[in-house]
Amino acid sequence: MDRREFVESCALGAGSLAAALSGTAWAADTKPRSYGRVLLMDEHGRPLKAASLRAQTNYVFHYPFEATPVFLLDLGKPATATRLVTREKQTYQWPGGVGPQRSLVAFSAICAHKLVYPTKELSFISFRKGAAVNPQTPSKGNDLIHCCADHSQYDPARGAQVLDGPAEQPLCAVLIEHDVTTDQLTATGTLGGELFDDFFKKYEMKLSLEVGPNAKQTVARQSTVRELDRYCRNPVRC
Repeated sequence: MDRREFVESCALGAGSLAAALSGTAWAADTKPRSYGRVLLMDEHGRPLKAASLRAQTNYVFHYPFEATPVFLLDLGKPATATRLVTREKQTYQWPGGVGPQRSLVAFSAICAHKLVYPTKELSFISFRKGAAVNPQTPSKGNDLIHCCADHSQYDPARGAQVLDGPAEQPLCAVLIEHDVTTDQLTATGTLGGELFDDFFKKYEMKLSLEVGPNAKQTVARQSTVRELDRYCRNPVRC
């Protein structure tokens, strides 16, 4: 091989390597997306105190849009930082829980498979204390978020990573901050694979009836937190 052929060969190899690194297998990390700071409130219109949350209990608020529900959980144990990947093969570092015990976490309540979500009438998805009871799909662990629609299971202690079922990625994380001085919680953004566009496309008519014309409007300043059993009339257990 002469000098010219050698240089051309090296250039071709470098180009192939660059193309490989830019492909989905080596996609850049997903960064947090800011939707504005939203203070979490209790049902009486007062700033929610982290100490008022009961451990291993489903709480729901809406963020970043008026129609997109979020699970807020006190797991009762520390939730550690976890490296995760979206269905588009983009990696991200979930920072773990916040609060005095690093046990407070929040995730989009929209299932990553068929976009099932809790409504005021019905909810097929929720956090389950202990093992989910389902003869056809045994639980892959304890204290998981379980969707009864197709039995996807997510571990909220590790960034809502998928442990079982057809879901292709973790639940989108909602980032929250804990103020040690006031014990208040603030939602600041999202991290991971967002499915909001698909969600609004699939449920456009339904959401317009449930929420009205502001379904796609971002939440401003405050969002009310309620227990799932108070928000939803029929939480399904499977």
